[in-house]
Amino acid sequence: MPRACVPALLPCGTTTATLGSVPVEYVRPKALDEALEALAAFEDPTPLAGGTDLMVEVNLAHRRPTAVVSLRDVDELTRWDEHWIGAGVTFARMEQAPDTALAELSRTVGSPQIRAAATLGGNLGTASPAGDSLPFLAAADAHIVLRSVTGSRRLRWDEFLTGPKQTARRPDELIVGVELAPRPERQAFAKVGVRQAMVISAVSCCVLRDPSGETRVALGSVGPTVLRAPRAEEVASHAARLTSSDLDEFQRRVTEEVRPITDHRATADYRRHAAGVIARRALERCLR
Repeated sequence: MPRACVPALLPCGTTTATLGSVPVEYVRPKALDEALEALAAFEDPTPLAGGTDLMVEVNLAHRRPTAVVSLRDVDELTRWDEHWIGAGVTFARMEQAPDTALAELSRTVGSPQIRAAATLGGNLGTASPAGDSLPFLAAADAHIVLRSVTGSRRLRWDEFLTGPKQTARRPDELIVGVELAPRPERQAFAKVGVRQAMVISAVSCCVLRDPSGETRVALGSVGPTVLRAPRAEEVASHAARLTSSDLDEFQRRVTEEVRPITDHRATADYRRHAAGVIARRALERCLR
């Protein structure tokens, strides 16, 4: 049953529920301001959007939330236009994105059921080095916008992502969306995994190239966070037309700039080699 609302302590509509077998305080706000007030009311709140990452962690006993703020009914988080993607936009919607790379990566995320629930904000909040949206956001020099009851912050992707599954978000803040500068039409995304579908990437890559030749390449699963490869970008950006030797050098520099580890999905040596191969293939697609 709903508890009585205690001003400045708990938001109205708070109920006691269970997540897995764990009792939690649960609130389902209807508007963004209500969601921010709920985050401020609890000591260690957990925002819940699609739940595709959170519920796995709860079921494996890796997380024990004490307060959950559902974002399902917060329509302000689903706004999407040319220069803004709301945190509540799902991967199913992004499959139809005008950005080629964003549409391509969205189609590789999990199953249709996962894509219908999983959101861009959840992918950012989880901050896994293997997060499929992150190479696109890094290549696009995206800014993540955070809001709380005390104000808002705008952080560049590399300021927001601070380490493996670590971000600069404070407990009382909510990821409300991503700001995107104009992007070139020539884009490509590629990833490698242990199978062809419903797989966490062992290596992922996004390449953006504008008509002048300026090229940006970002890679996932090959470092503590998604990373750019500036020395490889320099090679690819030096001329409007690239020779086979240029592509060879681009591939070599990518392999030198990544910082992979060995884990259950791939060895560091394999990741290093694969990063160069798929980055080159993605660049070649942008040149067509």
